[in-house]
Amino acid sequence: MSWKPQASLEVLRLRASLLARIRNFFEARGVLEVETPVLGHAGVTDPFIESLRSGELYLQTSPELAMKRLLAAGSGPIFQICKAFRAGEAGTRHNPEFTMLEWYQPGYDHHALMDEVDLLLQEVLETESAERETFGALFLSHVGLDPHTADRNALERAARAVGEAPFAASGLEVDDWLNLLMARVIEPQLGQDRPFFVYDYPVCLKALARLRDETPPVAERFELYYRGMELANGYHELTDLREQRARFEDDRKRREALGLAAVHEDGLFLDALEAGLPKSAGVALGFDRLVMIAASATSIRDVLSFPLDTP
Repeated sequence: MSWKPQASLEVLRLRASLLARIRNFFEARGVLEVETPVLGHAGVTDPFIESLRSGELYLQTSPELAMKRLLAAGSGPIFQICKAFRAGEAGTRHNPEFTMLEWYQPGYDHHALMDEVDLLLQEVLETESAERETFGALFLSHVGLDPHTADRNALERAARAVGEAPFAASGLEVDDWLNLLMARVIEPQLGQDRPFFVYDYPVCLKALARLRDETPPVAERFELYYRGMELANGYHELTDLREQRARFEDDRKRREALGLAAVHEDGLFLDALEAGLPKSAGVALGFDRLVMIAASATSIRDVLSFPLDTP
C-alpha cells in the first residue's frame, strides 16, 4: 500500500467543482442544505443492505430516515451531501465508505422529481435530457416476461436461458430474480448515450415507495442509469405509518430467514410518520459514481482520495 492518494489531483479538483455546482443548483432552487448524524441507534432493516457498526451504534447507510424526520418537522425542501457506510460493498463501483447526495421535495411525486434530477444532470454533467421507460416495458422488451405477474420459476428459466442463473439458486425469491435479471441483462444496456430513468416498479421491489392501486399495482419508484451504471434511486415516499410498520416487520422476517443479524428499527422515524410526513418525493444519488462519469473513470477507486485498502 502507498501513502499517496489514489485519485489524481486533477480528479480531486473535479470532485470539488462538481460539489460546488451541485450546491449552486440547490441554492438557486431554494433547497436547504442540512446535516444529520452519521451514527445512530437504529440500522437499516433492508435485507439486501448491511450496516457497519461502531460498538453499539450503527454507521448510517443513508441519511434517509433522519431527513424524513426533518420533513415531518416542517423543514420544506432539503438536500444533504454526506458520507454513508455499507458492509460488504467493495468493487469497481463500490467502497464501504462513500459519498451520497440525497434530497427531498415536498409536494412532488416521482415524475416531478425525475424532472429535477434530469435538470441537475444537465447542469452538472451537461447531459442531454434523459430517456424514460417503465420497469414493466423494459422487462417485456429485454427478458420477454411481465415482471408484475411472472412467478419465480418463469424468472429462473429466463435467467438460465441467458446464462445468468447462480449456482445456488434454489433459495432465490421473485424479487431476487428480478434484481438479478435487471442487473445482468438490462442495466448494462441503459443510458449509454444519455441518462435513462426506469420507473414504476413491481410491488415486491417497493422498498419505501408508496404503491399505486391499479391492475397490477405498482411501486412509485425510479432508478437512474447512465453509461450502463445505476446512479440514483428515488421514491414517491410512503407516508402511511401502518404500512411502514408492516414493511419493517417483513424485513425482520426476511432477515431472520436469511440468517442475518437482527437490526433495531428506527422508532423515532415511526414517531415522525405518526406526527405526519408531508407527501413528498426523495432521491439518493451516488456522488462518487457521478465523478466516475465526469472523469471517464472505470473504477470508483480512481475518484477517491483514499479508498479502503486491504492490508
